[in-house]
Amino acid sequence: MAIGDAFLSWLLFPVYVWQGLGVRQRVERMVPPAGRHSGLCGTSSGTDVPIRLLVIGDSSAAGVGVDVIEDSLAPKLAERLYALSGRDVFWRAAGSNSAVSADIRDHVVPHLDEPFTHIVLMIGTNDAKNFHGTLRFKKAFGTLLYALKAKWPDARIVWSPPVDLKRVPALPRGLATVLELRARIVRRMGARLCAERGAIAATTLPRVEPAGFSRDGFHASIEGYAYVANHLVTYVVGDAAAWSSGASAGSPETAPD
Repeated sequence: MAIGDAFLSWLLFPVYVWQGLGVRQRVERMVPPAGRHSGLCGTSSGTDVPIRLLVIGDSSAAGVGVDVIEDSLAPKLAERLYALSGRDVFWRAAGSNSAVSADIRDHVVPHLDEPFTHIVLMIGTNDAKNFHGTLRFKKAFGTLLYALKAKWPDARIVWSPPVDLKRVPALPRGLATVLELRARIVRRMGARLCAERGAIAATTLPRVEPAGFSRDGFHASIEGYAYVANHLVTYVVGDAAAWSSGASAGSPETAPD
C-alpha cells in the first residue's frame, strides 16, 4: 500500500508543483499568536503532583491560526486535563512554522530543559507536504522519538498524525489528493514507530469541518484547536498509571519559562 501511494503521488508530482505554487502565492502566511508560550492551569496550591505538559512540533503546536495563545492547543488541552484530573497543569508550547521531524529533533528538543510528564507531538504534515519519503521520515521521526525518550524517559508521549488533507479548505482538489497520499505514508510509518518506541499514536481527527480552520484555510481556528484538544485528551490521560508517570520530576511551585 505504501509503495502504491508513493508511486501514485510521484505520478501526480506535476500537479503538486503547479497547484502548490498557486497556493503559496495565494494563502496568507500567518505567525504564532501573541502571549507567553507557557503557563499554569489550576491554583498552584494543590497537594497532588502536577501534570507538566509539553506540546511540541510544527505550527499547530505553536498555535498558528489564532490571535492569542490562550486560544491555541496547549492551553486548551491543559484546561481539559485540569477538568478531568483536578490536578494543576503546567503547560508549554514549543512549535515552529513549517517544521519537519528533523527540525524538532535538532533545533527544539535540545533547548528544552524543564521536566515534563506528558508530551504531545504535533508533527508530520510538513514531512508529507515536503515529499519526504518513507525512509527519510522513518529516520527523522524515529530519532525524534528516541530524543524525546532520552530526555524525558518517564513521560507519556502522544503523537497526533496529520489530518485528512483532502478536507483542508486552502488546498485545491488535485493538490489535496497528492498530499493525502503522502500523509498516508507518514501516518502508517509514524504509527509503526510509535508502537516500537514506546509512544502512543492517536487516531486521525474523525471530523474535519471548515469552521475548524482559520482565515488562511490551512491552520486551525479557535474552534479547531478546542476540537483537537478534546480529541487528544483521552490519549494523554491514558490509564491511572499514566498520571503518576514521571510525576516526581520538577517542583509544583513554578511554571515552565
